[in-house]
Amino acid sequence: MSLLDADPADLSQTGGCLCSEVSYRVTGALRPVVFCHCEQCRRTSGHFVAATSAPRDSVEIEGPVTWFDSSATARRGFCGICGSNLFWDGGGARLSIHAGTLDKPTGLSAQGHIFCASRGDYYEIADNLPQAPGADPDMTTEMP
Repeated sequence: MSLLDADPADLSQTGGCLCSEVSYRVTGALRPVVFCHCEQCRRTSGHFVAATSAPRDSVEIEGPVTWFDSSATARRGFCGICGSNLFWDGGGARLSIHAGTLDKPTGLSAQGHIFCASRGDYYEIADNLPQAPGADPDMTTEMP
């Protein structure tokens, strides 16, 4: 049985930071990965962000996450020891998880790109995934 055929209640993913002080477990299905090219994501990660999301109540976090209020509507969670970027929290029903912090295999695939108008000038987006110049209601944190 593939991950796509599995009952979401039977799915479980784990992940964490580089130094292992922060770990997490997600029970249930994760949203496909969305690449965000906004200035805040680029500045906090050093490049664009690849993130998935899960219902907030399905994410169990262990360890000291440091939260930074990056705007009036969102905060970013990272390890205060090694600096690993882990989460983006827009206050809705879902929590975004930086896909690179998940343990493999993830079974995830990429869905598209958002905030492409803000992308860095040193790279091109060369895949055939959908691209939105800004936010896109078809590729948001709140999507299942």
